[in-house]
Amino acid sequence: MFRYALNKIGYGLLTLLGVMIVIFLLFNLLPGDPARMMLGQNETAEQLAVVKHKYGFDKPLGTQFLLYLNDLSPLSFHSKQKGDYTFLAVGKYQAKPLFAFGKTQTVLKWPYLRESFQKNGKPVSSVIAETLPNTAILAVSAIAIAMVLGIFLGVLSVLFKDQFLDRFIQLVSTLGMSVPSFFSAILFAWIFGFVLREYTHLNMTGSMYEVDDFGEGKFIQWKNLLLPAIVLGIRPLAVVTQLMRNSLLETMSQDYIRTAKAKGLSLARIIRKHALKNSLNPVVTAVSGWFASMLAGAVFVEYIFGWNGLGKEIVDALNTLDLPVIMGAVLVIATLFIIINIIVDLIYGWLDPKISHS
Repeated sequence: MFRYALNKIGYGLLTLLGVMIVIFLLFNLLPGDPARMMLGQNETAEQLAVVKHKYGFDKPLGTQFLLYLNDLSPLSFHSKQKGDYTFLAVGKYQAKPLFAFGKTQTVLKWPYLRESFQKNGKPVSSVIAETLPNTAILAVSAIAIAMVLGIFLGVLSVLFKDQFLDRFIQLVSTLGMSVPSFFSAILFAWIFGFVLREYTHLNMTGSMYEVDDFGEGKFIQWKNLLLPAIVLGIRPLAVVTQLMRNSLLETMSQDYIRTAKAKGLSLARIIRKHALKNSLNPVVTAVSGWFASMLAGAVFVEYIFGWNGLGKEIVDALNTLDLPVIMGAVLVIATLFIIINIIVDLIYGWLDPKISHS
């Protein structure tokens, strides 16, 4: 089991390195000068030279990549020479010096995601720290809705197998998997936030926190969570419904279920007491994968509903070409996705020793 865990962690680290390479090459080979993006249109040649030297933009691409990895690595190396890109600034890196050799200082620090081009040099880590919790709340709410409703609808399909209700649920599930999230978001926002607003009292757009009319503070507006959570949960809801129905039908064909039927137990009681628990394994498997993808899938949903999460921040950064924010956000999402999948694999290996020995 220990070797299995090390292999999974090793594969995860290699995957993360590949993500770093792709992100760096993708955004550094794009047309445009990052220094000009930072300074705007009124820059001078002297200002451009200073910014390029400060952020390492004047160095070869290979050197820039090594500097990028050095920023992201918890154990990194920094020059003691003031003015060099890798000069250790305590306020910027919040690093703990370990040991020095020559003009280089080895430090232990949190990964440094650099600074925003468009937010007056605000650290990207601060931008992500402010928006990621909102995205996490939205993702958890969406997956909870998908789990509860999906299991309920799957059980209903089995209870009314091959009847009108079963066919209707299958039709809705198919539509839920095929309709893009951004289209569902626009449709739900217009219908429930505009057309039926008098009855639903929901807003077309709005984030988790709102400022009161007097500007004296922020308060939580939970109703703004409802529509984006439902829209984001539609696709996993459809998958959970289908998986629950198929798994439950397979479980219902087992011998111990036939024995329970022979004893005269009702179908609803058999499902509730005997079949439901044994049918949840594929559902849990699907949900673990969907939860990781919720973070990436929230981009358009957050933007359409005005939910101030990491997804909306990515879209805003794309509109303003704020490359450090885009690179940092994509890297954080990829890291979370890898971590969640490693945890799920380790849980599977613990539950089924055959997997860890294979």
